[in-house]
Amino acid sequence: MRTNQPPPLRAAEPGGDPGAGAPDARRRRTILIAVCVALMAVIASVSGLNVAQPDLAVAFGASQSTILWIINVYTLSLAALLLPLGALGDRWGRKPMLLAGLAVFGAANVVAALASSAEVMLAARLFSGIGAAMIMPITLAVITSTFPVEERGRAIGVWTGVAGGGGILGMFLSAALVDVASWRWLFVLPIALVVVALVMALRSVPNSREKSGHRFDTVGALTSVVAVVGLIFVLQEGPERGWTAPATLLGLVVGVVAAVGFVVWELRRRDAALLDVRLFGDRSPAGGSLTLLAVFGVQAGIFVVLFPFFQAVLGWSGLLSTLALMPMAVLMMMASGLAPRLAVRIGARSTMATGILVAGAGLALMAAFVSVDGGYLSVLPGMLAMGTGMGLAMTPSTEAITSSLPRERQGVASALNDVTREFGTALGVALLGALLSSGYRSAIDARLEGVPQGAADTAREGVANAIGAAEGAGAGAHGRALIRAAQESFVDGWQQAMGAGVGVMTVLFLYILARGPRDPARLPAHRP
Repeated sequence: MRTNQPPPLRAAEPGGDPGAGAPDARRRRTILIAVCVALMAVIASVSGLNVAQPDLAVAFGASQSTILWIINVYTLSLAALLLPLGALGDRWGRKPMLLAGLAVFGAANVVAALASSAEVMLAARLFSGIGAAMIMPITLAVITSTFPVEERGRAIGVWTGVAGGGGILGMFLSAALVDVASWRWLFVLPIALVVVALVMALRSVPNSREKSGHRFDTVGALTSVVAVVGLIFVLQEGPERGWTAPATLLGLVVGVVAAVGFVVWELRRRDAALLDVRLFGDRSPAGGSLTLLAVFGVQAGIFVVLFPFFQAVLGWSGLLSTLALMPMAVLMMMASGLAPRLAVRIGARSTMATGILVAGAGLALMAAFVSVDGGYLSVLPGMLAMGTGMGLAMTPSTEAITSSLPRERQGVASALNDVTREFGTALGVALLGALLSSGYRSAIDARLEGVPQGAADTAREGVANAIGAAEGAGAGAHGRALIRAAQESFVDGWQQAMGAGVGVMTVLFLYILARGPRDPARLPAHRP
């Protein structure tokens, strides 16, 4: 009878490379580097274009709505196809799926770099997302199906560090490329990473695939795609179109109906399901998924708050703003590597709870000490605590999810991990962004006395708008006061968003203490 824990590494993979034995330690290091380079290409492309929005608008003569679609269509296609393509990778072979994904992703980025219109760029970003959905779940599945039990946690720690910190590093490199060259050079980074990953994967990554007695769950795959597209669309478009706009409500209805249909269908399919939803009755996948959902949601929401603070409140450039995030990214990656060793000592649940507690403390520090006059130093301690806590929480959460499915379903397990991250990111941006905006508008109304009506109306739209209005003729002598009012109102909105984040982390902390994963990470023999 199949168990939920991946069995020990065998001498050869079913359906894998003929005669292939278990990779030695040197080859495993090369495999880990190869899949992390591939993952870095995917993660860097999620956030890279954010720093080039004005340049893209000028180059293509495109509206802000079109530019946002160019950015968001990548995330939308990536999130929607993770589960089906992860499952197909289990069946067809993980190495062929990885190589095909790298080829599609690389070609799409070449097209994007040479794009002559917004339509071509949209198509290129769509295919980039498809290639990314082929790559991302396979990178983690290769680790969990290749590394022996006693090394798997450390390898997952490296993977989670890249997944968490890679986005910040990608934004920094993208901002540097835009500053010294042009937006077209943004695509040089993912293309270069793809070439390196292709060469290394061809030489080192072993093949493995599932021998299934069931047909592929086509209905489950299609309903999962519709559900994810509908729900992610709502989270991305709701803040722009309005939460009660017809398109937003239609997306919500379609997403919810498809999600319910997916769950009902998968319960009927049972062992033949694309994703056995009964797994969420188990503490490990439930606790791991909820932790990743909340942690990545809070992280994404933090970025929504930090960038306007650095740029509009402190007056920093995009490059300097991304550089300011690097200490947080470095600590996150270091803590991700430390987490497996800590989990061996105190248990996975305690490690997750510690990470959540430290991350929540970081949010509280940022809420308590942020100020216009305090600048960067007023938020740095909270950022460092946040990065450390996230790193400690992410690795055991990822391992809790991947260990809940058998070895031959690791593509699906990895895809579930990745979909959870993408949903968390979209949810965090939408909700914490909405709280920030609401808090800002409430606070600035009381500070607009005496400001001309036109400038006041513009200032209510956001801190960047307020600064633009103050620098124009419309604000007159009230310009400096308007800038100060907008900056202080932004800080008020910041504190409201951070307070909500602290509440989320508090609830999650209590849940993990009560219902977090038991400690399977402590059971396997550990080599000191």
